[in-house]
Amino acid sequence: MTTMKMTETEAMQTSAAASPPVVLPTTVATTTIKSKKLTLIPLIFLIYFEVAGGPYGEEPAVKAAGPLYALLGFLIFPFIWSVPEALITAELSTAFPGDGGFVIWADRAFGSFFGSLMGSWKFLSGVINIAAFPVLCIDYLKKVIHPLESGWPRSLAIMVSTCILSFLNFTGLTIVGYVAVLLGLVSLSPFIIMSLAAIPKIKPHRWFSSGQKGLKKDWNLFFNTLFWNLNFWDNVSTLAGEVDRPQKTFPVALLVAVIFTCVAYLIPLFAVIGAVNVDQSQWDSGFHATAAEMIAGKWLKIWLEVGAVLSAIGLFEAQLSSSAYQILGMADLGFLPKFFGLRSKKFNTPWVGILVSTLITLGVSYMDFESIVASANFLYSLGMLLEFAAFIWLRMKKPQLKRPYRVPMKLPGLVIMCLIPSGFLVVIMVVATKIVYLVSGLMTLGAIGWYFFMKFLKAKNVIKFNDGGENEEG
Repeated sequence: MTTMKMTETEAMQTSAAASPPVVLPTTVATTTIKSKKLTLIPLIFLIYFEVAGGPYGEEPAVKAAGPLYALLGFLIFPFIWSVPEALITAELSTAFPGDGGFVIWADRAFGSFFGSLMGSWKFLSGVINIAAFPVLCIDYLKKVIHPLESGWPRSLAIMVSTCILSFLNFTGLTIVGYVAVLLGLVSLSPFIIMSLAAIPKIKPHRWFSSGQKGLKKDWNLFFNTLFWNLNFWDNVSTLAGEVDRPQKTFPVALLVAVIFTCVAYLIPLFAVIGAVNVDQSQWDSGFHATAAEMIAGKWLKIWLEVGAVLSAIGLFEAQLSSSAYQILGMADLGFLPKFFGLRSKKFNTPWVGILVSTLITLGVSYMDFESIVASANFLYSLGMLLEFAAFIWLRMKKPQLKRPYRVPMKLPGLVIMCLIPSGFLVVIMVVATKIVYLVSGLMTLGAIGWYFFMKFLKAKNVIKFNDGGENEEG
């Protein structure tokens, strides 16, 4: 549904299936203003916030399956999900270093129809996920400011916080990157202190508990918790055109971010499981704050809750950046009208992309969107299956394509690497509810209709589009 442009050629063919593969240009900036590029450290923290933002939200894995399975899940799952996704992102982002990321990959592999469909799936899932973060901030603040619990004060607070956070994005990706560094360090610091304070209280035998007797394991909750805490590595691909020396910077940033993210999840989980003995049913989202109070006192609980708000802000900023630059990239590639690629004259940021993403986010924020979020996740899964297919197809059909970073495997190994997470995606989609199938189907039909509507407007020259590139066999 959605939470990285190329030289100019002529793009959308009359028939996606019949069109020869596009030689994609590096996305051309829509303004001559020079802007600072993202460097390694800010990029690492932006990736971190695209994916995690801290150990907040890992607790339900313990509730669902017990301490041992939770620890094993966060130890093993990165190798079957996060690492393959990060490796694919590193290879394709350096091969096609433009704002548009996975949209470029699908277009390059299968043509404009699938590029547009990928863009719709990933964009919608992204902005719906973004909507959760201002709501999360208000949910924490309402514990201190009680009028924010309901009614117009809550609605106004969500709107104001969303607008303020979006304005920060408008001021520039470099600023957002360094803000992400600061937010990451501050939001992780209480977990470091809690983990150190827990050391004298740790009883290692608790790590090997398979769960309380009589409690049925909730594998659906368990796998969904792992999935959404270790997902979205490819979102940063839509920022590739804004990164300094992306061919060298991207692989290093992704490697460091994968290690950093996994360690940030595991150390607090080992510390709290080993130091705290509570009923397994108490391991809901937010339990780490309760554990912090038990281990070190109320002051650390408050600090950790403040860190949760800062983490939500970092998640919002990183994912809004990806969505906004995806719109910019799709406009530069000719999937959207040229207007969607406009940049701010002062900050050189994609102000139309930010505005569109923010407006959709605001609309979703006021809905009871549990089923819609589940549908967004379903469409994201479809997008990931298409992404894996595009990666394998490009390796098969474009072996001579210049790849500054290349996943060090031959084709059979790559197929196996992609099949394992693909199997997991299929399982998640099979257990979806009927309402999720319905909403996801309607959204996909809307995405298909949008593609043909854009194609009609382009053919009739009703609105100006950029030329996305005339394909050549390569």
